[in-house]
Amino acid sequence: MLKQVTPILLIAAVTACSSPIDRRQANGNDDYALLEPQPRLVIPEGLNEPKYSTEYEIPTVSNKVDTNLVGKKLDIRPPLQVLPMAEGTHVEESSDSIKIVVESIDNDVDLKQELFTILTEYLNSKSIKMVKEDYDAGIIETDWIENQELIDSTMWGSDEIYTVRQRYRFTLNVRPHGRTGNLAIELAEHEESFDGKDQDIVLSGEDKRRYTVDMLNNTITYMSVKRAKMLKAKRLRESLGIDVELVKAQPAGEGETAEVSYWLAQAPYSRTWDRLRIVLPEMGFEIVDMDSNKGLYYINVNDDSGFWSSLWNEKKLPVEEGSYRLRVEEDELDSNQSRIYLNDMADEPVGNDVVEAVYEGLSELMKEDRKLK
Repeated sequence: MLKQVTPILLIAAVTACSSPIDRRQANGNDDYALLEPQPRLVIPEGLNEPKYSTEYEIPTVSNKVDTNLVGKKLDIRPPLQVLPMAEGTHVEESSDSIKIVVESIDNDVDLKQELFTILTEYLNSKSIKMVKEDYDAGIIETDWIENQELIDSTMWGSDEIYTVRQRYRFTLNVRPHGRTGNLAIELAEHEESFDGKDQDIVLSGEDKRRYTVDMLNNTITYMSVKRAKMLKAKRLRESLGIDVELVKAQPAGEGETAEVSYWLAQAPYSRTWDRLRIVLPEMGFEIVDMDSNKGLYYINVNDDSGFWSSLWNEKKLPVEEGSYRLRVEEDELDSNQSRIYLNDMADEPVGNDVVEAVYEGLSELMKEDRKLK
């Protein structure tokens, strides 16, 4: 009984005439590998030796080159290149594995959790099962990934299939500060078979690199899409306004330390810090220096009657000219809130009346939604 074949299968039967092993080898014979160097011409005495052209002279190879890679042993395929297309990534390579260095693009997102989630989501999207998921160790091992290729098909017999089966190991390592980490990949196991018969294949270092680069590039492509969505979501969050409340100082009792008024922003520290970088110049404060680790903005105040009159409805500037320190710190009771203090250059609190007077202009600009650029 004849097999039913589609036109596509017929085309495949014609074109798929070589195995993966054949495609890595040059066409034709490899008799050149057996050629011996030819002796130079013997010049009779009294005649001049002719000048030899060096145009086709093969240069001497270095000691690191494997001179046994000739003929069928030589892989003619061009090397694959790692493409760190995802935002905040670049490459580190070694002889055994390939690492992608990944930098955090959002301080509000745990980098290790982000990478682990992206990896598992990518493998699930490709229906690749995982035999090991160790979040603490940062290790993910895949089950066997099988790729089949039709080598020959006839209308009367069974198809000849070349099968490649592989397992990969991903390793995540994030530095203690959480801002950078790396993603390493290695080929854990590899098997090949043709028409159901195992092929005795010993992979070279270049073979392993080719397979791992291909898998890694696919993973990075998926990461690129996910990170692009993360950045868009981050810009959207940052464009939204932040509500700011005025917390007035309560009168101090006898023997108690006097309290100071401050502003309470309804946003985490990093978002409040970033928004102040935009708002302070709009309020007329000149940012001289900043230290995000200490939460300090060093600012100057200059009398600009035009600006301040428009902001304060012809009222006198509530802050005297000079240098000040604006300090941002995470609220002790709620990490989704931030406290903002205004001190003089000696790092002493300004008067509560000044904090309360500036509040109206600050809160108005902080809660204003910004357009996405």
